[in-house]
Amino acid sequence: MTKLQLLAIGLLSLLVPRVQAQTAADTATGGPKLSSLSVIPSAQPATADTGARPKAIEYSDAYYTRLTIHRYASYAELPLFAAEYALGQRILNGQESGDFASSSTVSAHRVVAGSLGLLFAVNTVTGLWNLYDARHDPAGRTRRYLHALSMLAADAGFLYTASLAGDAREEQSSANQHRNAALVSMGIATASTLMMWLWKE
Repeated sequence: MTKLQLLAIGLLSLLVPRVQAQTAADTATGGPKLSSLSVIPSAQPATADTGARPKAIEYSDAYYTRLTIHRYASYAELPLFAAEYALGQRILNGQESGDFASSSTVSAHRVVAGSLGLLFAVNTVTGLWNLYDARHDPAGRTRRYLHALSMLAADAGFLYTASLAGDAREEQSSANQHRNAALVSMGIATASTLMMWLWKE
């Protein structure tokens, strides 16, 4: 035999007893131990959290100030509607019967109409401003947009009502048209306001 063959036989004679001894130990303990394995499996990497997390919506102090103004102005809306309807109906009845309303009644009608115009101007500005600031907030979005659209429709109705005021003093048909336009606008605004009061999300 060559020296290389003798060296290989010598190495095998050293390894075989160790393998036999390890096999016997594994059999006695029910299987190979983790420490006897040459490769230890590494821990599986944690699965990345790819789920979208809701982003917190923060509002400024100015937002809440505008909201307070908007809310308190809305409380004055319905009493002003009632007063304007009563004054307008008194003027209209006087035109129909010939018992014309006093100048103080006409003046009061104009003052209340001007107050309503100011109220709707303030609430339109504060409402649309806050609607823009809340554009990324999904909570109550449907309610906010329905309210905004209906109140803009009421705004347009009141502008149309005001445009009929001049002719309403001259012709009964124009006066009736003025009243009907006012009632439709008041109805839309009232429904929209009650929706915001009663529809909570």
